[in-house]
Amino acid sequence: MNFAPNYSSILLSWIALAGGLILLTTGGEFLVSGAAKLAKRLGMSSLLIGLTVVAFGTSMPELFVGLIALFQGHPDILTGNVIGSNIANIGLILGICALITPLPVRFRSVSMELYLGLAATVIVYLAAWHGIFPRFLGFIFFGSLIFYTVQSFRLAGKSYKRAQKTDQEPQKIERYSLPTVITLTVVGLGCLPVGSNFFIKGAVDVARHWGVSELIIGLTFAAVGTSLPELASCLAAIRQRQTEILAGNIIGSNLFNLLMVLGFCGMLFPYPMSSNLLTRDIPIMFSFSAVLFPILAVQQGLSRLHGFILFVAYLGYLYILQ
Repeated sequence: MNFAPNYSSILLSWIALAGGLILLTTGGEFLVSGAAKLAKRLGMSSLLIGLTVVAFGTSMPELFVGLIALFQGHPDILTGNVIGSNIANIGLILGICALITPLPVRFRSVSMELYLGLAATVIVYLAAWHGIFPRFLGFIFFGSLIFYTVQSFRLAGKSYKRAQKTDQEPQKIERYSLPTVITLTVVGLGCLPVGSNFFIKGAVDVARHWGVSELIIGLTFAAVGTSLPELASCLAAIRQRQTEILAGNIIGSNLFNLLMVLGFCGMLFPYPMSSNLLTRDIPIMFSFSAVLFPILAVQQGLSRLHGFILFVAYLGYLYILQ
């Protein structure tokens, strides 16, 4: 079928695709850095920063890619990006990080996020069964995210007050200059929409040129590309020995992808969902999340063996996409 390409040659499309990924990665990294520094100024705990602030920041590339894809009429890239990104976050990123170093994680610290993520996945499956993500579900998802975020900060505030009462010496709060925080955040937010626009246009051209479906583009190129901020922040957390930020970032980011990206886009416009998601991608996303329950509940963390299994499972998933 004939189509009007966004760029005059396939080479320019590849350049736009790569340039968009670079801008998305850079924007996500700047935004995460600015958000984390702001959280430190406010005295937030490392785990809460990972579950909320960093998770929100690293999910912004998925949100911008989803919005641009939706406005340009490519809903398969939106849904494929979110689902593929969640699979990549656990199989690829968490797997690689656990291979580098064992990751101690207290199950009680992330159990609520895991339960909410699985519940949201089941609801997304039901929406895909009906072939559409309706507007009312978008409001439910986004409202649930706001409630979760408020509750997280409220509980963190109580924990902080208890810690202040029991500790004889007050915790030292890191301070960063406000201009630095604002600059990082603004630059990050500026890169995201520009990078998303280049990426979507380049990805659509490449997909049509090579006969690859937009859903596969979303599940692979877009998913891995928009997950690069998570990888960057997780590697930084390993260097700084902040494994709670790492685990919280991955689990929190998956929850934000489902509730914020799918929910906010659904609030704006109801969008169709491919039936291919029912038999392959959503069940695999559910399985990658569900397997964390016994690992974290029994082992209280991930070993290098767990990392190897997750990474191999992700490679197997990429294989069946061919």
